[in-house]
Amino acid sequence: MSYDNSELLKNYVHAYQVTGSEFFAEVARDIIRWMQEWLSDRKRGGFYASQDADISLEDDGDYFTWTVDEAKAVLTEEEAQVACLHYDINEVGEMQHNPAKNVLYQRAPVGEIAVRLKISTERVREVLQSAEQKMYAARLQRTTPYVDKTVYVSWNALCVSAYLKAASALHLDDARRFAMRSLDRILAEACNTETGLKHVVAYSDADAERRETVGFLDDYACTANACLDAYEATADLSYFRIGRQITDQMIVRFYDSVSGGFFDAQPTPESLGVLNTARKPFQDSPTPAGNPMAAIALLRMYGYTDETGYRDKAEQTLGLLAGAAGQYGLFAATYGIAAVHFSEPHTQIVIVGEDETAEQLYAEALAASSFGRSVLKLNFSQAVEPNLPPSLAATIPQLLALKQRKTVAVVCSGGSCKPPAHSVELLKQLLALKDPAA
Repeated sequence: MSYDNSELLKNYVHAYQVTGSEFFAEVARDIIRWMQEWLSDRKRGGFYASQDADISLEDDGDYFTWTVDEAKAVLTEEEAQVACLHYDINEVGEMQHNPAKNVLYQRAPVGEIAVRLKISTERVREVLQSAEQKMYAARLQRTTPYVDKTVYVSWNALCVSAYLKAASALHLDDARRFAMRSLDRILAEACNTETGLKHVVAYSDADAERRETVGFLDDYACTANACLDAYEATADLSYFRIGRQITDQMIVRFYDSVSGGFFDAQPTPESLGVLNTARKPFQDSPTPAGNPMAAIALLRMYGYTDETGYRDKAEQTLGLLAGAAGQYGLFAATYGIAAVHFSEPHTQIVIVGEDETAEQLYAEALAASSFGRSVLKLNFSQAVEPNLPPSLAATIPQLLALKQRKTVAVVCSGGSCKPPAHSVELLKQLLALKDPAA
């Protein structure tokens, strides 16, 4: 599923940022590589919905799983030995319908294999790379499971956000460009200032009758967040403005002004019985739930506008489940993330400059980014009032450093900013402070 991969990608990127472990970065790059090859409309932009696990009822993941004999048939003896150790390919695997089939996962690391086989780690990496290439080429000869090429708005927005986070953390320009092209397609083909968002950009069967479906809460909440991610990735204020429009439409169409929280859909005359029952989804199942995603968008928007209405609605929304959230366990994960956004004031780390120092400050800011922190890199022409959201327009243009065209980093939160930083060391110190006005 595209949404499984988008959220896994975010997690691996976050893990890399927290630990610095290249392992997590490699997994993140591999997720993008697979999505680029199988779940991406390379021509027009956009992410496909999913790829099937099987071909028919008679198999269960046979395309993706391996027996020992299948591996040995395409590998040299040394390659098979290394690959079977690394990916845990044994005579008895995990698949109930065919116990010889193995689900590949990285069991033994390169260092362990080198010790066991008494060869160098460099040789293990070389052999493993050759084995992977051969196994992948052999797998491509199998009948490929069906790819559902439906382009859903909410799932695409999740993918756009994940790609943009990965592109910033891992310096992946191609991923960034594809994410922006995909978002632009959503906004061009599924967004209307009067009728709002649609639920589907394109269906898998191009010849099927086109069905126009109005957007759900998920579509609005995810797209609003994607627009803010796009603004932070590009400093193009148009994405902030579109994100704000979508957020405001989300409030008008779905917000319960009496009890708080957001309904998942707008009632329509065509909806019958239980399908017309209003719901307020808080549980992640299987995608991030609409209400906490909406709260995250509202809190981020509050950080850029200082309009308390956004924060108040987010607080009312989160308050509905505050007493019972713990009972949801894992399925309240997005609610937990939203609660972190609410409990810690949204912070903007703004880098203004066009030299090497600006790049160094930007890299440090990205390394320190976390939930509730956004990073913006502006050139001097972008750091003027018309090109900034309200909360930053009141402070950033007034900096003395800008008038002197001197590279600077500013950490702002809650309507105030810390003293400007002109070096990486000073920025580190500022980011370590809790009080924005300190």
